[in-house]
Amino acid sequence: MGSENVVAFQTRNPLHRAHEELTRRAAEDINGVLLLHPVVGLTKPGDIDYFTRVRTYRALANNYYDPNHMLLALLPLAMRMAGPREALWHALIRRNYGANHMIIGRDHASPGNDSTGKPFYGPYDAQDLVRGVEEELGVKAVPFGEFVYLPDEQRYEDVRRLKPNATVAQLSGTQARDWYRDGGVDLPDWFARPEVAAAIAETYPPRFKQGFCVWFTGLSAAGKSTTAEILTVLLQELGRQVTLLDGDVVRNNLSRGLGFSKDDRDANIRRIGYVASEIVRHHGAVICAAVSPYRATRNGVRSLVGGERFIEVFVNTPIEECERRDSKGMYLKARRGEIKNFTGIDDPYEPPLQPELELNTTTHTAEENARLIIDCLTERGFVK
Repeated sequence: MGSENVVAFQTRNPLHRAHEELTRRAAEDINGVLLLHPVVGLTKPGDIDYFTRVRTYRALANNYYDPNHMLLALLPLAMRMAGPREALWHALIRRNYGANHMIIGRDHASPGNDSTGKPFYGPYDAQDLVRGVEEELGVKAVPFGEFVYLPDEQRYEDVRRLKPNATVAQLSGTQARDWYRDGGVDLPDWFARPEVAAAIAETYPPRFKQGFCVWFTGLSAAGKSTTAEILTVLLQELGRQVTLLDGDVVRNNLSRGLGFSKDDRDANIRRIGYVASEIVRHHGAVICAAVSPYRATRNGVRSLVGGERFIEVFVNTPIEECERRDSKGMYLKARRGEIKNFTGIDDPYEPPLQPELELNTTTHTAEENARLIIDCLTERGFVK
């Protein structure tokens, strides 16, 4: 590109408008060109996936940067979140790519806080470390603080250069990621370009179009399937397409051949959980109704689906009531010893410790309980 100076910018997030200003200033300060060099390997849990991020970078490169002064390239590298030493490592890597300057921002590759809430590193420790070895490294640090928007002046500025009592607008990286993951609804223009918000919204639609899993657990004949069927109809009335995975149906179609030992029961629940997680990943709504007696296995499913999209519903019906309702006579056979390892009789049921909802089927009808779940889903934004 005809310049002796190249400044690299490391990122694992979509670029907002403050980043644009920061990177432009860095290139101008060194009278050189910008190497926009995002990492496209493993990053921090909860980050926007790199396929989506790359689409946002391309949108910015094509519409808002001077192509003669910026090159977009991808770095297949996993983040370690190791603070200052990782900043030094990043600078060394960029030297091998041809950069002789690198933007080192506030809290570069920060691992955050320790168990007591204290930051592992100071906000500018990474800048200090890289500056101390610039001559040996061959890469000069281009230090920046946090950039904020000044609405009265309609411009961006480093917080360390602000006038006293300046009015600022800002969003933290965590707030931005949460906003993006909820579909970028009403994302302010000063924060993100519309092309960036639109690209992310394709991957992360509004909350009411995102996937979720309602997981019913409880004893046999507790009322799980009846409530699940009513909930399915209510959700369809509200415009959500729903998949119902009932324990008995799954046994016949997905888990044929499995018995009722602990290992087989766990295998059955894991299969249901895997199918549910795939439905949720593709923005679908899924209702699962299975005894799922073991707490650890249910928690494993929660992790697989994603805690923020998993609603555990404990159908807390006393075993005496379950036996009274049991039209198949399964409890009676279990008490006679004709059926072994029957949950609640000779095999334990481990109730949830902190379910999202606990239903009482002796004082509430199945429809009333289903509407309680609808209220919960509405409160969480999954239903309009």
